[in-house]
Amino acid sequence: MPKPAYFLDLAVVLLFAAAGRASHDLSDDVLGVLRTAWPFLAGMTLGWVFVALLPERVRSWWLEGLVVALCALVVGMLGRQLAGAGTALPFVLVATGVLVAGLVGWRAVAAAVAARRA
Repeated sequence: MPKPAYFLDLAVVLLFAAAGRASHDLSDDVLGVLRTAWPFLAGMTLGWVFVALLPERVRSWWLEGLVVALCALVVGMLGRQLAGAGTALPFVLVATGVLVAGLVGWRAVAAAVAARRA
């Protein structure tokens, strides 16, 4: 995946963390957002490693997005659990929806734009 994709994924995860903090009336300072986002960012990065290991013949925009989203979700929830932060089912469900929609969604838009240009 190209470098801009990493930064788009980074933006999705940081916006997810910032929105979550805002919905709970927590501070929106950069360090607070990073404290919330770190386990999901670690998972996102692990997802990128897994995607890099995929054989070219099976790679697709949706598979790459799904791998990154699932890694961000699983590692993020494990990190929160280890840090003593909440992992209530409603949060897990919302996080799943937001991360999959964001990390797969922008790839769907990019694929549609690329197909239209071709």
